[in-house]
Amino acid sequence: MIKKFFYCSLVLMLFCLSAIAQDKVISLKGDWQFQMDRNDEGISQKWFNKNLSDKIHLPGSMAEFLKGDEITLKTKWTGSIYDSSFYFRPSLKKYREPGNIHIPFWLTPARHYVGAAWYQKEVTIPENWKGKRIVLHLERAHIETRVWVNDKEVGMQNSLVAPHDYDLTAYLAPGKQRITIRIDNRINKINVGPDSHSVTDHTQGNWNGIIGAIALQTFEPVFLDDVQVYPDLKNRKAIVKISLANNSLKNFKGNISISAKSFNSNNSDETKEVVAKVSVTNGTKNDITLELPFGNGMLTWDEFHPALYNLKVKLDSKAIQTEKTVSFGMREFKIQGNHFMINGVPVVLRGTVHNCEFPLTGYPATTVAEWEVTFKKIKSYGLNHVRFHSWCPPEAAFIAADKVGLYLQPEGPSWPNHGPKIGLGQPVDKFLYEETERMAKDYGNYASFTMLSAGNEPAGNQVKYLNEFVDFWKAKDTRRVYTGMSVGGSWPVVPNAEYLVRGGVRGLKWDKTLESVSDFSAEIQKFNVPFVAHEIGQYCVFPNFDEIQKYTGVYRAKNFEMFRQDLIDHHMGDQAKDFLNASGKLQVLCYKNEIEKILRTPDYGGFQMLGLQDFPGQGTALVGMLDAFFQEKGYVTADEFSRFCNSTVPLAKIEKFVYNTNETFKADILLFHAADMPLKNTVVSWTIKDESGKLLTSGNFAAKTYENGNGIAVGNLSFSLNQIKEAGKYNLEVKVEGTHFANDWDFWVYPEVKTEVTPSIYYTTVLDEKAKAVLAKGGKVFLNVAGKVVKGKEVAMNFLPVFWNTSWFKMRPPHVTGMLIQDKSPAFKNFPTNYYSDLQWWDIQNRAQVMNLEDFPADFRPLIQPIDTWFMNRRLALVFEAQVGKGKIIVSSANLGPEVQNKLASKQLFYSLQNYMISNDFNPKNKVAFEVIQDLFVSPSKEVFNTYTKDSPDELKPNSNQNKVK
Repeated sequence: MIKKFFYCSLVLMLFCLSAIAQDKVISLKGDWQFQMDRNDEGISQKWFNKNLSDKIHLPGSMAEFLKGDEITLKTKWTGSIYDSSFYFRPSLKKYREPGNIHIPFWLTPARHYVGAAWYQKEVTIPENWKGKRIVLHLERAHIETRVWVNDKEVGMQNSLVAPHDYDLTAYLAPGKQRITIRIDNRINKINVGPDSHSVTDHTQGNWNGIIGAIALQTFEPVFLDDVQVYPDLKNRKAIVKISLANNSLKNFKGNISISAKSFNSNNSDETKEVVAKVSVTNGTKNDITLELPFGNGMLTWDEFHPALYNLKVKLDSKAIQTEKTVSFGMREFKIQGNHFMINGVPVVLRGTVHNCEFPLTGYPATTVAEWEVTFKKIKSYGLNHVRFHSWCPPEAAFIAADKVGLYLQPEGPSWPNHGPKIGLGQPVDKFLYEETERMAKDYGNYASFTMLSAGNEPAGNQVKYLNEFVDFWKAKDTRRVYTGMSVGGSWPVVPNAEYLVRGGVRGLKWDKTLESVSDFSAEIQKFNVPFVAHEIGQYCVFPNFDEIQKYTGVYRAKNFEMFRQDLIDHHMGDQAKDFLNASGKLQVLCYKNEIEKILRTPDYGGFQMLGLQDFPGQGTALVGMLDAFFQEKGYVTADEFSRFCNSTVPLAKIEKFVYNTNETFKADILLFHAADMPLKNTVVSWTIKDESGKLLTSGNFAAKTYENGNGIAVGNLSFSLNQIKEAGKYNLEVKVEGTHFANDWDFWVYPEVKTEVTPSIYYTTVLDEKAKAVLAKGGKVFLNVAGKVVKGKEVAMNFLPVFWNTSWFKMRPPHVTGMLIQDKSPAFKNFPTNYYSDLQWWDIQNRAQVMNLEDFPADFRPLIQPIDTWFMNRRLALVFEAQVGKGKIIVSSANLGPEVQNKLASKQLFYSLQNYMISNDFNPKNKVAFEVIQDLFVSPSKEVFNTYTKDSPDELKPNSNQNKVK
């Protein structure tokens, strides 16, 4: 049996923290009778009347207890697959053999089962429960539940967002009773979409079970059915809407009282009690509204000061006394023009997308402690916002976010595409309304619940449907703001949305040059509501194979295991950690520049990264600085990341990052500030230092007050570079004095160098007979084969790394995740570099050809090694050195040579390589036959990628995201 996680607090969490006060509770945690219903015969054969044949422990899932099927090539997964090469590639044949199945598309569960399963438990109802209302509470059941008490069916529920609560009052009597639950995790009845993160194997997995609190709860027959709190900051009061229900046989008359007290702040506040008389006729409900005034000590909630109150609601009569406690925050999250406002102060969303990654359990956490760890980690990276992609987390997440201070955007549990569509009368249309209403009722009081989307990237008659959806919610509940769905840039705009989560206005346009001057002003001007960038980043990093050992729960990282072995098979197993770190440094550089571009754009509403953490599915999308466990990978810390992603960030407009010594370095300094207070009488300072830390120059700008805003002008600086005599890397750092906020940028300076060919080197662009003769005589050859590569011609390299991953996007370029550079080699003595692609490599690397070294010696390592997509693991080179015959050669598929004069870095690298070649240090380790090198420009690669799949993601389908109905 797989180790069970986090049992100790699962059951009590809801009752201690969700604000329901019960008279008595019977926990149903523990062993249950169990049986799989593979043939859907349980209902017709009345399994609720028999003892089930197996056992399982709840809360938990079937897979945790090895219930279900072994993984095979015929396992029927829940999720789209756009790359079937795994099933056909000869090199992957061994991973398709029984006993060695390695699925590359997502993490592999211990067992897999989609269908009906039955759970059964006997419980003794005490005598003193007579006359009480009894509710069976099932937190986070997946998906459809049907309940029987003894031989009587109670009903069916299928919520993916809220607890399944069954009123068993009419079915239970004192004594021993049998409760039977049938759970079906198929999605064919209400299809939310197989890729929805609420159900898909891409993320949490399509599990079967119940993973939160499970209990029988008792209530008085007259009870508080619902309590909703609506803060009114302007008038220092809260509007409290209460729904009373009377299930007794008598009319009820009594008093209701409300009061609130803060509980998590250094400052305390308490309201006076408000009392009113109430009555409820038997068998009916009564809704009442009360106003709760606050005094001058009222505390407000935001990301900086997440002050919370407990509202106590008491119902009292001679016969009945009951109460309910609700947690809430006094806050108003509104929209003013194209800005989000928290309590009247502009706020810019700096978010990540949570995709329901839970690699130990395979299902969402239901304890506050677990969510607090995750949310504190997210906040340590300078973020203040989380979007839940096509799913809604359990209540514990809202409680934790309230405490930590994060703005949440849960979504309807649907990606209505790749199967279902909205606005066509399919079951998903009604289901999304029902689900979001359940979300508002169960979680609507939590201060962190500030935004709501109906789901992700729909198909169908989407504009009409989503306009009506937004209008419905704007009229119904003003405590948060509403958008249609979170979408990419080609989806139609929903005009009635209060804000937009949308692609199209994101990314780095680094095809022609590198700079940090441009912003997105022109693109967002056409939108008059807050614009939040949809899923920015998606910059890939090489797998961290050390992560494999973390999978001690219900999942195994068979995808990582396959990628690791394939890397070993391609003779690069020893380079895995170097590939991770080198690609990771480039990934962080890209996120830094994209985030800064957004922060310097006036009126930009915010962004949602995809993501801070890795996405385990859709082919394995390693796009995060953190792994799927929300833990660091080793190449960037929270302190480093939060220098350019925070509530206050110094920014610099820099036209380029590579200079000659006869130029002047210039920068316009800006500030992003989104805090609860202005920066008053603040000095911004700057320094320029060399790589050793030696100060070259410094300055500061006059003290002034900075209000909230993006791209606030601070001042400009310039620094003449003529004092610099040697090639080097330099650093501009800008600080906000009196705070911890600082940011920095590297730039490179090269003296003027001559690039004519040294006489002792034969420079050529063709591996001709003269080159062969020079090598045969012990000479030196520099071979520039830019544009002439055949073996590796199919591998596209840009400076920016792989987007999302090459499997999901059917090997759409680029295919390379940065470069590993042998920076300690004397070849780079005159070209200062680290071991990874930094900005000075752009004019060398971007769109350069690579060479596939598949026929080279196993231990051959190039000077500059592009890092291939881990789905192919081709051994690549941009520049390599070798002994050939009696001679020595350097081969470059980057355009390096005397004719390259307008690219400073390319020119400098050629100069450095030539100096190396004429030095005594030029002594290549490996011997390579002339014919092996020559074959790079003659024969194609032996293995060429084929997806074997006709279908593709929406982004690869022309006009697929419009209102077309198939």
